[in-house]
Amino acid sequence: MIVPDSAKSPEGEAPRAPQPLVNATFVVAAAAPSQFPAAGPPEVAFAGRSNAGKSSAINALATRNRLAFASRTPGRTQQIVFFSLAGGGYVADLPGYGYAAVPKAIKEEWQAFLWDYLTTRSTLVGLVAMIDSRRGVRDSDEALLRGFLPSGRPVLLLATKVDKLTSTERRAALASIRADIDRAFAPFAPQVEVVGFSALRREGLDPANRAIARMLAPPA
Repeated sequence: MIVPDSAKSPEGEAPRAPQPLVNATFVVAAAAPSQFPAAGPPEVAFAGRSNAGKSSAINALATRNRLAFASRTPGRTQQIVFFSLAGGGYVADLPGYGYAAVPKAIKEEWQAFLWDYLTTRSTLVGLVAMIDSRRGVRDSDEALLRGFLPSGRPVLLLATKVDKLTSTERRAALASIRADIDRAFAPFAPQVEVVGFSALRREGLDPANRAIARMLAPPA
């Protein structure tokens, strides 16, 4: 499913979206599992290739300018940064992946750290994955989803930087991303919600906020 940022109620008025990241506060930048917050409240992780717009997306959803920081040198962030949410739970900002300039040995160490978190953290309830809408789904993005989706947990895929595309290019890019997900992950594709997103123009905020709120909601 591709979700536009224009869904309206039967009465014609857009329902007010929750904003789970508003008033989020920094907790810790963890370089090892021993530094993670104590397991308990639900967590939603944000992941993406370096320069995919992850920090900008977090800041836009939190309505803050500098809650999350992008490294001045892409691919250099080695920590998982945790933010506490006002309504309960955490957001985990994961290290960027796929940046070729990082030495192989260091890259492998970082990716093992990230992978261990994604596959063993018991309180992780959902993943927000960033994909540059101009680049589409790349091999490293597929690898991330291939490891995460079999767990049955939901994924919000933000196709970022749609402001850099024309309306025709945007429709084609979103359709292509959706088709790639359906092709590569047929049994698990319904777990993935694709949303066109622009932090600069604040596009896609409402459907993204709703999806994150659903992830954090207590089980029915």
